[in-house]
Amino acid sequence: QAIGYVAPAIAKEWGLGKGVLGPVFSAGLFGLMIGALVFGPLADRIGRKKIIVFSTAAFGVGALITAYAQDVTTLQIIRFLTGLGLGGAMPNAIAMTSEYNPHRRRATMVMIMFCGFSVGAALGGLLAADLIPRFGWRSVFIVGGIAPLLMLPLLVWRLPESVRFLASSGRDSDRVAGLLKRISPHTSFAPDARFTAQETHLAGIPVVHLFRENRAPVTLLLWVVFFMSLLDLYFLSNWLPTVLNDLGASVSAAAAIGSLLQVGGVVGTFALGSVIDRFSFRALALVYFGAVFAVGAIGQLGHSVVLVSLAIFAAGFCVVGGQIGANALAAGFYPTSVRASGVG
Repeated sequence: QAIGYVAPAIAKEWGLGKGVLGPVFSAGLFGLMIGALVFGPLADRIGRKKIIVFSTAAFGVGALITAYAQDVTTLQIIRFLTGLGLGGAMPNAIAMTSEYNPHRRRATMVMIMFCGFSVGAALGGLLAADLIPRFGWRSVFIVGGIAPLLMLPLLVWRLPESVRFLASSGRDSDRVAGLLKRISPHTSFAPDARFTAQETHLAGIPVVHLFRENRAPVTLLLWVVFFMSLLDLYFLSNWLPTVLNDLGASVSAAAAIGSLLQVGGVVGTFALGSVIDRFSFRALALVYFGAVFAVGAIGQLGHSVVLVSLAIFAAGFCVVGGQIGANALAAGFYPTSVRASGVG
């Protein structure tokens, strides 16, 4: 998200027209798409943890070296490589959370976990507002690169593999027993115990199974929902600071006001999680319907800081909250052996 917050400062320093940075935004998202397409199915074969650790290292290094870009072409290449790491991390974090939680709480827990996306993006805006005037736009990426790299040892040490993945693939019974004992310390298992998941292991190419056993219509509908939701989400998160800056807000003020999109997303996530678990995903339709008016209002209220801030918050509630709900919907629909592929 940081590239959207610093875009006005980059454009000013390099003497660029606002539209020149559009391909830079797209390069990161294109990398994210390729990362999700490649690392989702790979995780369904080799496990979630390895991909999450590798992806975190990749986007940490990518963010760090973004600070040393000197021209638009280099920036595009680095943002693409950073996107690859992000694309691998996101679907596997969703799959892992889904696989460790009971069905009745699954949507809520996936949405709470994914609040990290919104909280990180909101803090990125507030950090950018503070760092850019004092240290320049490059400092945002130095902080943004060091933070995930510091997390790597903790992930290697403490992040467990998905217990459902291990059970459904018939691997490492001792490892499954150890993980289950961490969840329920007083439970004991026979030395030769075997563990299985209550679903069929789907062999072969994971992506093919997204269209088998009557999954094709829902898969295609999910693609439409994600396409439209993410189109809105990235339009708003990438361009809001630039638009606000053009309307007269300083770079710092534009970053801070733009971060309300993600603040609204956090509030929306907590408000919607239990509603979706209780009333199913029909609630998403109403949320996206509300997004129509919230997003439209941003374009009409730019003359007032207070009103446009409220509209941005409402858009975050509906668009970001709705997107995180859609993540939970996808994670709950697909079986364990193709879950990361389906989410990716």
